[in-house]
Amino acid sequence: MTLDDLRVFVAVCRAGSLSAVARELGCTQSAVSQHVRRLEREVGVGLVERQARGVVPTRAGRVLQEAAAEGITGLDLALRRLAEMVRGDGGVVRIATGGTTVRHFMAQGIVDFRRSYPDVGLEFQTVRSSAGCCDALADPTRDLDLSWLTLGPAVRGIEQRAVAELPWVLAVRADDELAGRERVEGRELDGMRLIGLPENSTSYAHLAAAYRELGITVSASGAGVADWDTAILLAELGVGHAVVPALPGWTGPGHPGLRFVPIPDLPALTVGWAVRSWEALSPPARAFADTVARHAVRVGGGVRAVEG
Repeated sequence: MTLDDLRVFVAVCRAGSLSAVARELGCTQSAVSQHVRRLEREVGVGLVERQARGVVPTRAGRVLQEAAAEGITGLDLALRRLAEMVRGDGGVVRIATGGTTVRHFMAQGIVDFRRSYPDVGLEFQTVRSSAGCCDALADPTRDLDLSWLTLGPAVRGIEQRAVAELPWVLAVRADDELAGRERVEGRELDGMRLIGLPENSTSYAHLAAAYRELGITVSASGAGVADWDTAILLAELGVGHAVVPALPGWTGPGHPGLRFVPIPDLPALTVGWAVRSWEALSPPARAFADTVARHAVRVGGGVRAVEG
């Protein structure tokens, strides 16, 4: 059993395809199969099951996959840190983010980090959802350090750290009848037609749970969006109302055609960092996370720091 055998096996389980892993590694499908068969001979049990559309791990395979993935992740992080120490250079910090994260939460933090660590590179990989960010972080082939996301349920092998809470607001046009209100009660949302957030997103699940708790029902206005920014833009254009987090960059004097009315009955959305292991982070990666966190709670718009 070699480290390469385990790496290939984990990649096969994740991709569900021998041929996909072969293309990724630039080798033949037969070579990928040999790695898996070698492991199966050594442990004495089948690890993958061939199906019409690919392969899936057996029960024994899932046990080995989980253990191997966690071990490989820690080893890869340690090897990267050692390589950076030997080279003596600043290295690279790799971050997975949603499409609007840099704009709303990282801009000033990036500027300050670059001043303090001019020799450290920053590499951003855009991922469409918080769940996707966790998947990318857990994938050893992506070689990521950090991911900024909307925090949700615990994910095996991923450590989450809350940074800020985002209160919910109702985005409306400045000439809307609700624009002059100081707040909107949760019950007032009952029956309201709203611009819809993606149903597979953590923020949607958070809102849906809050609506159930309040005993209210909302309906889609016919306009569905992929991100918060687009929902706010459509509200500004008069397409409808949107329940969104109080995002830095929107809630201020730069958008006279918009109003954001607080909805205090809805529990705030928590955002922050996810990593595979805080202890294994390189010093520059930890410094970047801390710098962004400090600035993320200073940008206004109702954002509240999470204590601890």
